[in-house]
Order: sequence, then structure tokens, then C-alpha cells
Amino acid sequence: MSTNETKAATNGKGLQKGTIGIFGIVFFVIAAAAPLAGMTGAVPVAIVLGSGAGAPGAYLLVGLVLALFSVGYAAMTHRVTNAGAFFAYVGRGLGKNAGVGSAFVSMVAYLTVQWAVYGFFGAIAAGQMAAQFGIDFPWYVWSLLAVVIATVLSILRVDVGAKVLGVLMIAEIVSMLIAGIAALIDGGPEGWNLAASFSPSSIFAGGLLGTAGIAFAFAFASFIGFEATAIYGEETKDPKRSVPRATYLAVGIITAIFAIVSFGMVTAMGASEAVNKTVEWSSVDGVPLANPANVLITVANQSVGTWLGTIIGWLILTSLFAATVAFQNSASRYLFALGRGGVLPESMAKVNGRGAPQNASIVTTVLSILVILYFQLNGLDPILNLFYWMSGLAVIAIVLVEIMVSIAVIAFFSKNAEGEGVFTRLVAPLLGLVGLAFGLYLLMSRFALLAGTTAPDVDPTVTAWAQSMTGTVLMAIPFIALVIGYLIGVARKENESAIKDLVS
Repeated sequence: MSTNETKAATNGKGLQKGTIGIFGIVFFVIAAAAPLAGMTGAVPVAIVLGSGAGAPGAYLLVGLVLALFSVGYAAMTHRVTNAGAFFAYVGRGLGKNAGVGSAFVSMVAYLTVQWAVYGFFGAIAAGQMAAQFGIDFPWYVWSLLAVVIATVLSILRVDVGAKVLGVLMIAEIVSMLIAGIAALIDGGPEGWNLAASFSPSSIFAGGLLGTAGIAFAFAFASFIGFEATAIYGEETKDPKRSVPRATYLAVGIITAIFAIVSFGMVTAMGASEAVNKTVEWSSVDGVPLANPANVLITVANQSVGTWLGTIIGWLILTSLFAATVAFQNSASRYLFALGRGGVLPESMAKVNGRGAPQNASIVTTVLSILVILYFQLNGLDPILNLFYWMSGLAVIAIVLVEIMVSIAVIAFFSKNAEGEGVFTRLVAPLLGLVGLAFGLYLLMSRFALLAGTTAPDVDPTVTAWAQSMTGTVLMAIPFIALVIGYLIGVARKENESAIKDLVS
């Protein structure tokens, strides 16, 4: 723990230790990744627009890239324990100003992805409640209700949220695995075709700059949230043990879920018909992918029974809610760390009697409410605009910071190698860096598909970099935040010692 954190623990500005364990962290991280939402929202798109039956292999490879990234990331937890883990690592490896710059990018990422999930949750809840119970409230009412509940759980203390998320995550994971494994046991119309889903020729079909690149872009987007393990380090009994284990567990579990269940979906449809069946099952009034969630639901209905399809339909909603709770915690802890470090107002560093970052959580909530009301008052769609725009922005921000962390890990251990092997301090971070850098290129070049910001009269499935001006602005925001943060780090001379402690 840094000097600043030690002082904070004694003056009411420290997060309460011992409130969360390894599995609590894993639950938060998997909740943030929202695998059921990714399975129902991103995987069908990756199949149709991307590498077809090879989509499961794309998810597996992305998981391996992130596992390589996690090697150096987890090693840094032995040197740094900080509620703002990402920018603390960047600061330790690349200097104070770079650390503050990455802090602003991280803050943008976690705030915007939370807003994205609120939009998706509100739209799904409005449809479900109207169809099942005749409760016809507009989307923003359900979104605001989720904001209030997530705030209460956050302020009550992290372990309360972990218990709630734990129940939801178990139900979510079990339901997906039942559907996927049942489809694999059944064998579908063509039986297992491992080569069609996992051979290099299938995974990279269409080329990385073509359709395969689209699949990888959506796969990277589906993993957002896995990296949040280290921000809970201050609240664990043994961060040097808990955080690395939680990181590897989270990456492994998320990768396994996507690979197994997506392969089950492909098997249920038949590898040769995966694209056609996905189009058929996701179409509404002849529009493909208008209801991508129906693909997994149909697989569950056929392989297990309609009862499981119904359960999955509701669990999509709870998965999104669990993500709102997880991102509420993540965003508030980043604001807390920035306040404690003197970058944001000191009031952000206040914790309540339960050891939760109360003021930071309240600010996070107020921002969410303002964004939801803005999109509603301007007649913007909660999914096509709020969800796609903000999630696309967030994933670029996260991957940008992960790239900075990879560089920082290499730089730090080049000067401070004390027991770490060459694989941990150089090979794994370097391989992860290459994979992440290429992933960022794919995300940006296919941003029009990811965020729904296609330029007029351009086919984004054929033409890369086909985004509109809105898309260009959204893509630029993380880089603008990086520059602003860097300049603030340079300018805040009066808080230099606190900022140095923040990023160390």
C-alpha cells in the first residue's frame, strides 16, 4: 500500500479492507463482462458479419491475447495495490503524467460503458415488462430505476453487491452452459465440426482486414470489464494473492463460456448453415440481426426446452442489471482514486461508515441520470444510440489503456526485475501488446459496425473506416481524454506529491 493510502486509511479516506475475496472479485468482473449479453448481442453479429462458424475460435484467440496481457498485469499487483490499478501501473512504468492521462481514459471508459448498459437495460426491461405483465413504462424509467438500485448497492458496501451479483452470475452461467452443452450433446444436423470453428483457416477466413477482423472486433468488445480485478485490491485481505488469481480465473471463465457456448450454437445450427440460420433466427420483419438474442434462445428451446429459453430471456435482463452494479463500483472507485490523488476534488475521496466511496458513487449516479435524460429528451434510441455509441467508445478506451499498461509493465520490469522470469516481465506482455494493438486497429477500422455510426452510402461490411462524423468524434474522445489528463498531470504542481503517490 502506498504512503497516501496508509494515511487515507486513518483519516476516513481509505476503502475498507477485507470486504471482498477472490470469488467476489471474479463475480464483479464477470458481471461487468456480461457474458450473456455478449453471447446474445455480439456472437450472432460476429457469425453473420464476421467469420461464420469460425467465430468461436475468434473468441478463444482473443481470450488467449488477454491471458498474455494478464501475466504482466497480475505481476504488477505484487508491487502496486491501488483502487485505480490501471493508471497506477502506467504511472509506475511510464511516469506520473502518463499515469494521469491513462486515468482520464479509464474514467471515460467506465462511465460510458455504464451508460451504454443502462440504455440496453431500459429498452429490454420496457419490452419484457410490457409483453409479460402489461406494465408499459418508457425505457428511461427502467434505466433510472436501475441507477437507483445500483447506487444503493454500491453505497451499502462492495460485499453486498458481490452477494447479489453472485446469485445472478451463477444463474446466468449455468443457463448458458446448459444450452451450449446440450446442443453439443445433441450434435445438431451435422455433428461436431471442430475444424470449422477452431482451425486457423476458419478463424481467419476473409482475412484480418476483412470479415475475420469484424469477428475479432466484436470478440474484443465482448471482454470489456475483465480487467477490473485490480481496482478491488485495497478491499481484499491479501491483494497480492487475490488479484492475480481473480484475474486468471476471470479471463479463463469468460473465455471458456464464450468458446463452449458459441461452439454449441454453431453445432446446433450446423457449421455449413451457421450464417443462414443466424440470419433466420435473428430476423424481425425481414431485417437480419434485429433480434440477435433469439439465436441463443432458439438453441435453448430446441436442445433443452422452451422453459430454458424463457429463463434465458429473463436472465439477459438480470445480466444487464448485474453489469450496471459492477460498473457503478468500477467507475466510483476510479473517481475515488483520482480524488484521493489530488487530480479531482478531494471530496471524491470521502468514504462512508461502511468503507464505500460514497461521494464518488453519488457523482457517478448523477452523471448517469443526466445522460439518460439527455438521450430521452433528444429522442435518441436507447439501443441504437445510447448503447452502441457508448459501448463502442468504451471498448476503444479500455483497449487503449491496456496497451499503455502492457508498455508500462515492460518498462517497469526492465528496471525492477526482482524474481520475475523473462516470460512474465517481457515475453507475455510483449505478445499481449502486439495482440492488443492489432485489436485496437480492428476496433477503430470497424467502429461503424461496432457503434452503428456508418457514413451515408457506404457498406461498412466491405469498407473499413466507414464511420460518420459522429463515429469519428466518439473514437477520438479516449485520445482527447489521454491528452487532457497528461496536461493536467503536468499542470497540477500544487498536488504533485499526492499525484505521484496516486500513480505509484
